[in-house]
Amino acid sequence: MVDYWVNSATGSPFFLVSTAQTDGLLSILRSEIVPRLLQEVPNQPSQRALKSNPDLYRFVLIFDREGYSPEFFAEMWEKRIACLTYTKYATQNWPEGEFIKEEVMMPNGEHLEMDLAERDRYLEGGKIWVREIRKLTKTGKQTSIVSTVYGSESRLLATAMFTRWSQENFFKYMRQHFGIDKILEYGKEDLDETVKVVNPHYRELDKQVRSRVSKLNKLHAEFGALTLSDIEERNIRKYERKKSELQEDIESMQHELDNLKKQRKATKRYVKIMELPKEERTTKLVEKRKQIMDTIKMIAYRGETSLATLIRPRLSKHHTDEAKTILRHLFESSVDLRPDESKGILEVFLHNMANPTYDKIAHYLCSRLNETETKYPGTNLRLIYKMVSEEVG
Repeated sequence: MVDYWVNSATGSPFFLVSTAQTDGLLSILRSEIVPRLLQEVPNQPSQRALKSNPDLYRFVLIFDREGYSPEFFAEMWEKRIACLTYTKYATQNWPEGEFIKEEVMMPNGEHLEMDLAERDRYLEGGKIWVREIRKLTKTGKQTSIVSTVYGSESRLLATAMFTRWSQENFFKYMRQHFGIDKILEYGKEDLDETVKVVNPHYRELDKQVRSRVSKLNKLHAEFGALTLSDIEERNIRKYERKKSELQEDIESMQHELDNLKKQRKATKRYVKIMELPKEERTTKLVEKRKQIMDTIKMIAYRGETSLATLIRPRLSKHHTDEAKTILRHLFESSVDLRPDESKGILEVFLHNMANPTYDKIAHYLCSRLNETETKYPGTNLRLIYKMVSEEVG
């Protein structure tokens, strides 16, 4: 099963598309996600507003490198939908003098500094005009993104792109610290044997082709960049030998690539499940169980995100990233439960945290949670959160 999660910049989930058969992100965007967003995204500009402002868009789609496609960007802009994604085929590095240090605020309130630079250009084949924004890392690597969002500040686009993985990070975080995927056994069931799926042999050949293309591009770049000045003491023989070795590697890699492409061309891309050997036949997760698991994940995510948003303003500017650490300590700590049916309350006593700062945050959370007057599920007992130190006091 492949899940395509659609969420806001802060990671709040809108909906998901779950499928056992997919041609990839672009196919799902076109057939499932974009049509639904056009119907459901609120406050879209009117046709008159779109006509009067050529840079105005309905909304912005932010996705990863798999969706990079100049054709898709142009297709979406015809619907006045802007796109933002990583560049798939970045050109050579830009001069570091072009980068300017910008302070950005992430959707979760965290402040970061980024070295950013921007240029405008047409994508391959002149299909569409885009803004290319690059972020310079401490190691000197340049991360490139492209966008058809015209008119916004580059730092806002960079912030939006680099928070795209907020929900992915949550799942990784919850698996690592709380074993969220062990909450429920998934189970499997067979798919309809007439359903067409990607041929596993085609997929493997395609993977090998992509790998060889990447390696070949690197060899070509190394060959083109090698100059006589790179060789110590202008040793012409060493220079010629290095060039010759690279040329041999390029020819060998090109030969492998050509053979793999021939094999891929001769292999059916799609096959019916019944055509596959039994050991290779696709199964899918039991749908109802999976939906329950996904619901639990989202409830946990929304709860954890809301609490982090609540306490982050109370942390110093340079410690806002500790919000989830504090919450994790709270979630993992033991509590004392004291029901009092005569008063209609259930007191939850939290033990003191590792340091005074964490204690203050815990006190604050207790007071905010008490304001909700939440009742423990299945009872009429109102939850009252306290610190053990309050009882001693």
